[in-house]
Amino acid sequence: AEQLRGQRAGHEREARVAKALGGHLRANNFERWLLAEALDLLVDGASAILRELSDGQYDLVHDKGEFYVIDHHDAGLRRGVRTLSGGETFQASLALALALSEQLAGLSTTSASLESIVLDEGFGTLDAATLDTVAGTGEHLAARGDRLVGLVPRAPALAERVPVRFEVRKDARSARIERVGR
Repeated sequence: AEQLRGQRAGHEREARVAKALGGHLRANNFERWLLAEALDLLVDGASAILRELSDGQYDLVHDKGEFYVIDHHDAGLRRGVRTLSGGETFQASLALALALSEQLAGLSTTSASLESIVLDEGFGTLDAATLDTVAGTGEHLAARGDRLVGLVPRAPALAERVPVRFEVRKDARSARIERVGR
């Protein structure tokens, strides 16, 4: 009787796993599960990058389609991303973009890597404090040395902080690119 109870318990466990797997493999459930797993991986990667970019202040999380930050400078308070300042929003967006580029490279069937990213975010509309955050973030990424980040700044204050710049000079008949900086 004891042996039969053990076998029955084993079969019940297998049946629960099979039922859960069957539910996941239904067309709409499998797709939903796969996308949820991909989003979890993306947010985990972005959170690690955001933590680094924000000097440990923020972690990124998501719940029911909404993104939040955990603010470690405010007793671990969970805040909606809509409460972030312009510079903090830039950092969170950049963290997501960098994490996505890492995931895409990881999904490649070849040994392709995405070692650069170009940002043209309308920096000219940012206030001085946000521009400082953007510039500091760019400098931080450059110091890491694992990725080339190109900015298309129209704000002179941000352009001056970029260590290597390529400026486009145009005249009536042509345009040329000139390297400025290191």
